[in-house]
Amino acid sequence: MELKLKDKTAFISGSTSGIGFATAKMLLAEGMQVYINGRSSTGVTKAVDELKAQVKGAKVFGIVADFKKPQEVQELTNQISEVDVLINNVGIYNSQSFFDTSDEQWNDQFQVNFMSGVHLSQHYLQKMLNKNWGRIIFISSECAYLVPTDMISYSATKAAMHALSRGLAQIAKGTAVTVNVIVPGSTMSEGAKDFLANKAKLDGVSQKEVETSFFSSERTQSLLERFASVEEVSNAIIYLCSPLSSATNGSVLKVDGGSSGGIL
Repeated sequence: MELKLKDKTAFISGSTSGIGFATAKMLLAEGMQVYINGRSSTGVTKAVDELKAQVKGAKVFGIVADFKKPQEVQELTNQISEVDVLINNVGIYNSQSFFDTSDEQWNDQFQVNFMSGVHLSQHYLQKMLNKNWGRIIFISSECAYLVPTDMISYSATKAAMHALSRGLAQIAKGTAVTVNVIVPGSTMSEGAKDFLANKAKLDGVSQKEVETSFFSSERTQSLLERFASVEEVSNAIIYLCSPLSSATNGSVLKVDGGSSGGIL
């Protein structure tokens, strides 16, 4: 399918691996110019080189920025003045007791997961409105619905993201700018691979057994009953990037394998 994205420009925060990297690869294959982002120059350079090797003629560029530091976000927007597509993907989390989660950890997660999207949208949304075209996409999580008790702070940042996205979509009412949320479920990112490998080694079982146990005991709501691939999530993201998704605005698209339940 022709997604009509050729020669458009995208910025993806937190995109040197996982869902962000897979999305960058797909958008590059559609002929877009893509800026990827990470916290270290080494990681960003490695990811850029990998994308150039995997996508012939890839127009990909790397931007180093730590979203815990607002001044680095400002420097980023100074370097990239305008984009057609903004994908707010960067995220950090803590897995621990609510009672042990410090103010600093709460603040860091809100700064990175939530305020990064606020700051970037403040810069790029008006420019999109001025030219009457653009896409802003927020990458949420099934945790916004499930709220695991060891990830309450992370879940709160993702729930707040939904309200932000809906509000921005209402600002764009009547225009060709759309703002939407993607909700991934348990996804086979690098972090998930490390979790499975470490847990398998610790328990003396196979990684497949760890995955099966995870869905039978912890993610019992999942209808997929396996980790989604990063490509399965990215397929949904690039649809929202495309002009073909023009009637989808202010919406939440779940790619969570059915884990969040409900009919809404």
